Amino acid sequence: MSKQIGKQRSELTQIIERHTGKDGAHETAISSLSFSRFSDVTGPAYGVYMPSLCIIVQGKKEVLLAQETYVYGPANYLVASVNLPVTGIVTEASSENPYLALKLEFTPNQILEVLQDSNLTVYPKENARRGMYVSKIEDSLLDAVTRLVHLLETPNDIPVLAPLIKKEIIYRVLQGQHGVTLGQIGLEGSSAHLIGDVIEHIMKNYDQSFRIDNLAEIANMSVSSFHRHFKEVTAMSPIQFQKQLRLQEARRLLLSESTDATDAAFRVGYESPSQFSREYSRMFGLPPKEDIKRLKETYEHQIINP
Repeated sequence: MSKQIGKQRSELTQIIERHTGKDGAHETAISSLSFSRFSDVTGPAYGVYMPSLCIIVQGKKEVLLAQETYVYGPANYLVASVNLPVTGIVTEASSENPYLALKLEFTPNQILEVLQDSNLTVYPKENARRGMYVSKIEDSLLDAVTRLVHLLETPNDIPVLAPLIKKEIIYRVLQGQHGVTLGQIGLEGSSAHLIGDVIEHIMKNYDQSFRIDNLAEIANMSVSSFHRHFKEVTAMSPIQFQKQLRLQEARRLLLSESTDATDAAFRVGYESPSQFSREYSRMFGLPPKEDIKRLKETYEHQIINP
């Protein structure tokens, strides 16, 4: 590790600790930037990663996407290029050295703007790639991230400087080893961008039934091509993707509202409460009632964090 990277991590650690104080996820004065802090390892936390850059400055984490596991710590960064339902587990944390991380979200339009202003080349006809990856962190990227986080110490500078530094951060990620994966999502007409449109449609209508040929039509692809590209980006089929969204939302309803499993099942689009209970148990390890009881007794934070 270079002296410069060590200095930047130390600065990030200090600022994140100042702006968190207690365990959990914390929004910041920079709208697209959030911090996380945990003083102990955590059980599985379920949620959706929006398109974002995630950097750990202290500790370690595993992120599960379908059957794939992404492990990263301070030497790496994780990027999600599209909305993806995932499971996160903090695997290294203690009260003396808490898990500290940041997440910076962005949009396809912001990616496209950087591509248009640079000489970076991304070919729209390339096959779509997995919408999540881990890459080694570079000095230039960490430097830009450190400068963005430092703006929290001078709030008056945020409106002018934060958008500029965020643009630089996207540029650095696009320059990285797997930057083409992020670049594809910003290019209209690319297979990744078209799959991104379908993902947005499913997320907005997860409680509605759909036909695969209708989703393929949204993507302007044949059914077979759509299936292949969707699975390449998300590591799951459209039905599996929708199921994860439904079950995560049902769990949130059961935790936050006075509703029972049958009502939650109907609200997220299930027609059969027994099927809902089976699939819920398969995903979360226990039937709805027992799972919620366990969560309320054991965990305070079940929202996915960077």
